Amino acid sequence: MIETHCSLKSFNSFAIEAQAEQLFHLTSRSQFPALITHIKQAKQQNMPILILGGGSNVLFCEDFAGLIIKVELLGVDITETAHDFHLCVGAGENWHQLVSDCIDKGMDGLENLALIPGVVGAAPVQNIGAYGSEFKDFCQSVEYIDLASGEVQTLNREQCLFGYRDSIFKTTAFKNALITQVQLTLSKQWQPQSRYGALNDLDKTQPVTAKQIYQSVCEIRSTKLPDPALLGNAGSFFKNPVVKKELADALLSAHSTMPHYPQPNGDVKLAAGWLIDQANLKGHQIGGAAVHQQQALVLVNRGEAIAADIIQLAAFVRDTVKQKFDVELAHEVRFIGAQGETNLAEVLANV
Repeated sequence: MIETHCSLKSFNSFAIEAQAEQLFHLTSRSQFPALITHIKQAKQQNMPILILGGGSNVLFCEDFAGLIIKVELLGVDITETAHDFHLCVGAGENWHQLVSDCIDKGMDGLENLALIPGVVGAAPVQNIGAYGSEFKDFCQSVEYIDLASGEVQTLNREQCLFGYRDSIFKTTAFKNALITQVQLTLSKQWQPQSRYGALNDLDKTQPVTAKQIYQSVCEIRSTKLPDPALLGNAGSFFKNPVVKKELADALLSAHSTMPHYPQPNGDVKLAAGWLIDQANLKGHQIGGAAVHQQQALVLVNRGEAIAADIIQLAAFVRDTVKQKFDVELAHEVRFIGAQGETNLAEVLANV
């Protein structure tokens, strides 16, 4: 149930070596009381506490000086009505496996979100999204346990305050929330989302199926994104920036082929990968870390990288893009320091 002084290398897809003072494996709801007891003990010792899912979106900047809770709650319960499928999914389930199983069972809707790494419990935190779809489009509710009180609570979709790669679970008020399961609704009146990015290239002369979109997304992502089992990485390292229309127009006047996506409020979303690529940063290496040769949005561990290599590379990429395009890139990957979540600016300030 609980380990001490354990390596985290196998629990983060960057494969960065770091240690945790304590690691609690949460595999069952029956462990909730024991978990709360361990948390109280950790707090009495002023130890920080971190919730960890699949470790596919984190960078351990140094050893973690506290208690890590590894969420491994499994289970998928399916019910249906005349119009919808309703899924209750444990937070420790693998997200891509869930998508794949749904497609195999004829429960369409999640296909655009295929091959996104990580576990189900992380999906609402980030409001994961790809190719025109987001987690919030299918979320009915999110259940969590308040680690301060031990109470189990549920938020509906509106209460989750979903935004672009954002949710209420990222706010300070919910720092004690450990997501235990999610409720999803998949409509039986399925409509394809195939107008975004490379999905535009699908043959539209025949009706497009969810299976086709699923296979296309898997092929595209497999081509663009390296397998973490072969090359350590955390997927997209930076968020796609959203800028004012005036800046986007100025950039388009100089770069007419620049990918850009107008937003409902008048702002414009840009492609971070394109900006990094145009800054000639593909393949750029610092220590054992490098910008991926095929997908500029991905930073990789070439085998012997330490956290400092990735941190320095991220800063170099951010600064170079800012200098060339006047666009500020924010990292999508969560930075974890000795005392908990931090960010690139704080880490650099403490070097």
